[in-house]
Amino acid sequence: MSKLFIVPTPIGNLKDITFRAIEVLKEVDLILAEDTRTSGKLLKHFEISTHMQSHHMHNEHKTVESIIQKLKSGTSVALICDAGTPAISDPGFLLSRACIENNIEIECLPGATAFVPALVNSGLPNDKFVFEGFLPVKKGRQTRLLLLAEETRTMIFYESPHKLVKTLGHFCEYFGEDRQVTVSRELTKLFEETIRGTTKEVLEYYTNKPPKGEIVVVVGGKSK
Repeated sequence: MSKLFIVPTPIGNLKDITFRAIEVLKEVDLILAEDTRTSGKLLKHFEISTHMQSHHMHNEHKTVESIIQKLKSGTSVALICDAGTPAISDPGFLLSRACIENNIEIECLPGATAFVPALVNSGLPNDKFVFEGFLPVKKGRQTRLLLLAEETRTMIFYESPHKLVKTLGHFCEYFGEDRQVTVSRELTKLFEETIRGTTKEVLEYYTNKPPKGEIVVVVGGKSK
């Protein structure tokens, strides 16, 4: 029986991959990739020729059992996603749970995750925080926002650029216009940007300057 390696990949700057991650990706028998086209560029850059197989949110329920059988037969497998650490708002949980249920060893490498630098450079309290990932798009969104309005810990969200203004508007409505918020965009990339201020100020900024790229929003908790 082999083991599953969970391998973080850069969120932007390719130099952020670790020596150990490159070594593992070269040595395993199979790499499970969220998008083989995206990961193919990364592997080509680091001269990694390991065979890839698609493993994403639309097929992971169907492929988990066959992957478990591969691991049981001695095939060494690495799981990667398009950017960052697998299972953090990306595929990975189902497979890791299945491995645990089948007594298959899991080794998770440390590495890039977008919310950590966004939290650290926000200037908001980070001794205690809650990671929310993506808010519900429709059903359950209002209920979640009402609950989070009472949260006293710093909150972290992922958001797409075309939904950011709407989400900031909801933060103004449910959390108040004076709640502190930070928007980190395109972390580790050429046009990295961090905008800090109240929910009202940051909403006005992005209303006048539509955002592009990957986005992490950090919101201060309710004052006690």
